Amino acid sequence: MKFSIKSSARWSVFIFCITYILSCLFTVVSTSVLEGVAWGVGVLVVFALVLVGIVFDMMGLAAASASETPFHAMASEKVGGSKQAIYIVRNADKFSNFCNDVIGDISGVISGAASALVVLNLVSAMGAENTIWYTVTSVLFTGLVSATTVGGKALGKSFAIHYATDIVLAIGKLFHFLEHRFGIRMFNGRKKKSNGKRGRE
Repeated sequence: MKFSIKSSARWSVFIFCITYILSCLFTVVSTSVLEGVAWGVGVLVVFALVLVGIVFDMMGLAAASASETPFHAMASEKVGGSKQAIYIVRNADKFSNFCNDVIGDISGVISGAASALVVLNLVSAMGAENTIWYTVTSVLFTGLVSATTVGGKALGKSFAIHYATDIVLAIGKLFHFLEHRFGIRMFNGRKKKSNGKRGRE
């Protein structure tokens, strides 16, 4: 596929705008949810954000690792979602960029900010608002969130590489459902066909 600076520049501007909007939205929603709730609920919210990041990271890598070939065979057999899966693979660069860099990175940043609020609520609930307890709790909880994120993404990457076809087909079926039930079309199908398997970045 021929590289186009103009097309890449348009995509970069689009991603910048989408990332800014989603980041603001996620921040407002997560902050609103965490304010005034018990620290236990806050912990669930933080790990839900971590899970979102892991799942989208896995989706992005699966799209970059998958090959078109099996989906063409499925499309010839009228398997639902197979055509959408082909579009995902053909647009793997943009799809993985959105999943990994937009949703994945935003989830990581927001989960970090949410962790600070959870720690503050936890320390307040313990009645130990001195600097030492706050520092210890912050270090331990932040370390747990970071380790869960990295470990989860490592596991997700293994699944993405070994089950790329299944994962992309599942996403394709979701897009197929959205397209036929709600008229929401994710791809226009105008991309030129690309051969072979896309490598990971």
